[in-house]
Amino acid sequence: MDDADPHIHVEQSVTRYDARARNLLAGTFGLVGDLPETVATGCGLRVPYAMTSARPESVTCLACREHGRAQHLRLAEQIERLGSMPGAAITPDQSGQVADHHRDLARRFADGG
Repeated sequence: MDDADPHIHVEQSVTRYDARARNLLAGTFGLVGDLPETVATGCGLRVPYAMTSARPESVTCLACREHGRAQHLRLAEQIERLGSMPGAAITPDQSGQVADHHRDLARRFADGG
């Protein structure tokens, strides 16, 4: 971990959104887990959790921006395939909407916000 690194990074598993899962558990069960002190990033560094963001507009590390773009594009493809499978729990329209959301996030990572 480089304490002098001024960049905002993206977590290695950018599409997982740990903060959202944490908020869901807190709201549902009243349980609040501790956030990790440091996390692995898309560029391969370990940085303080506070130096990461899932919002494309906030990420300043170029390697992490590319990682976030690639992860969201991959997830969009997987979601579309899931929606087109027979017996899927979601409709093709629903999967298309979610895939479009992730493609938009990928575009925002590529555009620099």
